[in-house]
Amino acid sequence: MAEVKGKKHKFKNSRCEENDAVWIAQEKFFPVYFLKKAGQLVLSLLVLSVLVFFISRLAPGEPLRAFYGDAVERMGPEQLAAARDRLGLDENLFVQYWNWLTGALTGDFGISFQYKQDVLSVVGKVSFNTLILTLVSFMLIFVLGLLLAVFCVMREDKAADRIIRRLGVAANSVPEFLAALLLMFIFSVSLGLLPSSGAYSIGQSGNIADRALHLVLPVAAIVFSHLWYCAYLMRNKLSDEIRKEYVLLCRVKGLSEREILFKHCLKNIMPAIVSIMAVFLPHLLGGTYIVEMVFSYPGLGTLGFESAQYHDYNMLMVIALITGFFVITANMLAQAVNEKLDPRMRYGERISVKAGGEGSE
Repeated sequence: MAEVKGKKHKFKNSRCEENDAVWIAQEKFFPVYFLKKAGQLVLSLLVLSVLVFFISRLAPGEPLRAFYGDAVERMGPEQLAAARDRLGLDENLFVQYWNWLTGALTGDFGISFQYKQDVLSVVGKVSFNTLILTLVSFMLIFVLGLLLAVFCVMREDKAADRIIRRLGVAANSVPEFLAALLLMFIFSVSLGLLPSSGAYSIGQSGNIADRALHLVLPVAAIVFSHLWYCAYLMRNKLSDEIRKEYVLLCRVKGLSEREILFKHCLKNIMPAIVSIMAVFLPHLLGGTYIVEMVFSYPGLGTLGFESAQYHDYNMLMVIALITGFFVITANMLAQAVNEKLDPRMRYGERISVKAGGEGSE
């Protein structure tokens, strides 16, 4: 009997050593994993560029009007042909895309038809505004959503939880543009407390306090419309977590509800929360672009709307690629964080040792 137990113990040790060896081998293949993700990112952006390029050029409208304005109406056939040749619009769509792609690979994304400047220089002037607006809104939604989720779970099915859920559903039903208009009417038009447009006052581009004041209403509109979306999903995840068996064991050991929530439950659901926030990012960017247009906030959203309205193809391509890059990268980073927090998800591999000495997956 002792000999059989010794063999079983030796077998288990060998299986553990085998699993450790597999994890070490996976770590060695990290460059391959990174290159695979980079390839997926490049391929996704390439497909996105093809879709945006052809859809934008098939839309009705005259792109020459963005560059020449009303002078297009006074041009003759020869002048129109020369103008199209100057802007590279006289070739067929496939040749135009190839010319754009080869230029983009060398860092030349063309000129803006509307601003008559290099596209990257125009985008660079407003991208910081969108970045600040998005980051501030994202952090507020994450922190407030997590606090709301914890508060509701600690008072689950009580009056406070029910009231917050109903108010959250109502707030989540209000679209961004309507929330922005209501906030603008109340705090800017009626009360005159906050500015209603722009990223800063004239001549105050370097004034941090002035910039912060102009951020209040746009950020409030975004947070108001999106907060409960994240808070509700976090609440459900946390509510499911506190019903697991290990929570009952923690209560038997005498741990308080606060200790169980913050030291155990939140840690265990953090990969799910990261995934929620990553999935939420496209919604946040879309809401940010809409709010920028309502408040005439100089950012990528306002610039993208103008480029689509005036058929500024080169500008629209760059804004679509920037948006796609951040959305795709955020999802990849979320996956990487999940793999770091939960080793079972690492590189898509799951290794498990089944009871009774069965094989691994």
